Amino acid sequence: MQYNNFDKTTAFKTLSALVDEGNNFNYKAVDAVRVQSAIVPMSTGLVYSYAAKPVTASILKALQTLADEQELIRKYQALLDGETMNTGENRKVLHHLLRGQLGKDVVFEGKNLGTFYKQELARFSAFADAVHAGKITGTTGRKFTTAVQIGIGGSDLGPRALYLALENWADVEGKRKLNAKFISNVDPDDASAILTPLPLEETIFVLVSKSGTTQETLTNELFVKEKLKEKGLDPSRHIVAVTSETSPLAHNKAYLDSFYMDDFIGGRYSSTSGVGGVILSLAFGSDVFKEILAGAHETDKLSLEEDIHKNPALLDALIGVWERNFLGFPYTAVLPYSQALSRFPAHLQQLDMESNGKRVNRFGQPVTYSTGPVVFGEPGTNGQHSFYQLLHQGTNVVPLQFIGFIESQRKDDITVDGSVSQAKLKANLAAQIVAFAKGKEDANANKEFIGGRPSSLIFGKRLTPSTLGALLAHFENKVMFQGLVWNINSFDQEGVQLGKILTKKVLTGNFGDEALEAYSKLLEI
Repeated sequence: MQYNNFDKTTAFKTLSALVDEGNNFNYKAVDAVRVQSAIVPMSTGLVYSYAAKPVTASILKALQTLADEQELIRKYQALLDGETMNTGENRKVLHHLLRGQLGKDVVFEGKNLGTFYKQELARFSAFADAVHAGKITGTTGRKFTTAVQIGIGGSDLGPRALYLALENWADVEGKRKLNAKFISNVDPDDASAILTPLPLEETIFVLVSKSGTTQETLTNELFVKEKLKEKGLDPSRHIVAVTSETSPLAHNKAYLDSFYMDDFIGGRYSSTSGVGGVILSLAFGSDVFKEILAGAHETDKLSLEEDIHKNPALLDALIGVWERNFLGFPYTAVLPYSQALSRFPAHLQQLDMESNGKRVNRFGQPVTYSTGPVVFGEPGTNGQHSFYQLLHQGTNVVPLQFIGFIESQRKDDITVDGSVSQAKLKANLAAQIVAFAKGKEDANANKEFIGGRPSSLIFGKRLTPSTLGALLAHFENKVMFQGLVWNINSFDQEGVQLGKILTKKVLTGNFGDEALEAYSKLLEI
């Protein structure tokens, strides 16, 4: 395989020559035929539509050539086979293996990692089942009713987004086992607000830190332990750890149990490991978490298709590259028309920006082209009454990624003005796609919408564990493919390290920098 900067490919030159064709794309020609012909089936009943994207047959052909030249599927297969793909840290990248094997057996230091991940899944599944059965209890012997995850970054955003996505579904389907809460910010107000109303004797905590040294997480752990002790409770009867086997948290009697991952699972890609698996299995049952894994695995399999018209994650990635590098759009908005996905954009923000916010290629050489976009978003229809003004009539064109479902999760609705709320939600979604694309002419410039705002749509019948897993894997694979196109390393995150180092200097008083000392005094640290 060859790892080349993508501006060295012949497809780059071809696409550069097609920029005018993209800029002059006729959004007003997005009609019923275009909508139907631009649909790509995803796994577990989801569909990806690119009808309102500025791509023509010739542009799609060139994007296929780009995928072939950059050997994207071959590199994905190499990742699945356990080759070292995280060049910055000299590590494998194995989050796909958490949900099923699609490559060779991956063996490291004599350990079959696929077997290891299955064993850990079985262990924390059995643990959750024992908690639900009342076989594992806290200090007072009362059954646990609440689980609280303590973690930050990838140890919080993904698991929190997935939990919130399934809360309503679980209540309706009778799958709710425990309530779940999350503590992430080192701001003491976060932990205090979560803990104060809880019956701590009925609460189990999931401490998540792969290294076992994450400052914010360990600080919050001590906060929690102090509150447990104040209630006369033994912290070792109320906390489990999710960590690596080499961390200080591993094999530690201070915890009820410990569940393990390894350095081949990046934080933002860890929701399908014990990082998400323990809290979700406690909240909804191990069978629900396994449905999430199954949905993700189906998407992972589909992502091996070489034809971009049969591979929605790859197609989504390539259209994103087209918009970012050739049409010059530096942002993208993720707009789920589902309240259940209220925190999903925040998870995707970390997934995308921490993965592809890189200025050097996988060999440490500066690139001369743009890489990852700025990602933001909120659920519809709330966002319509917030930042859509800029999206519709602002000076920047922001590509949009809509997500929607035909049915609500709770199916509890009311008819007003001849339609139920879910119909109103879907009507807003359809209307926004067309409004962004086609705009509206008006003699009053203040009321004119020039249109030409590109969008894609992912939709399905209902948000369930399997569709959620498929959705998660779609975006993970999209980000992976874009990183491979740009020839960057999507699996390290050195950008978070400098701030950590300077924070330690502030807290120890060894500033070494006048500005750092001045800001510290300003904040009375």
